[in-house]
Amino acid sequence: MSSLPASQIKRGQVINYENDLWIVVSFTHVKLSKGGGAMQMKLKNLKRGDHIENRFRSSDKLETAYLDKKNAEYLYPEGDAFVFMDVDDYEQFSLQGELVGDLMPYVKHNSRVQVTFHEGNPITVDLPSAVEMTVVETEPGFKGDSVSNVFKPAKLETGLEIKVPNHISENDVVKVSTETGEFLERVNK
Repeated sequence: MSSLPASQIKRGQVINYENDLWIVVSFTHVKLSKGGGAMQMKLKNLKRGDHIENRFRSSDKLETAYLDKKNAEYLYPEGDAFVFMDVDDYEQFSLQGELVGDLMPYVKHNSRVQVTFHEGNPITVDLPSAVEMTVVETEPGFKGDSVSNVFKPAKLETGLEIKVPNHISENDVVKVSTETGEFLERVNK
């Protein structure tokens, strides 16, 4: 493992903190009243799935975990777990729902993703910044409702529910941010 100053830690990095692995969910630079800056970080435990918030001085050294990444294909859910297959050796493995359950609505069946491993154990799925999915259920838009800031609920092919502009209809392909869960644009296919 190597150490980095807290100011160089980025979203998605895995750190070893208090003898546990934590992934950085979000961070904000804050100015302290007694000089110097700090990083306010929201961390998610990779074994238990719980969250904590912690403040680190910019100069604090944090241990980054050595991780291995493998290309995998998402196969199916099984109970409270999700089954993947390594695309290189066709070996199947599972990731528990408490670790990746909030990420899985952005992953379509039979799609390829990168899975992060620590000491031979799968710990998380790496998502791109945006994904494209088909709208399977939404209310029809009304002619004359051309105001651009009118949104309606829509259900996507993975079951994810988001708000889309009024002009989006069923079977449209939309791009969705995996960081915010918000509609980005309609994709012309």
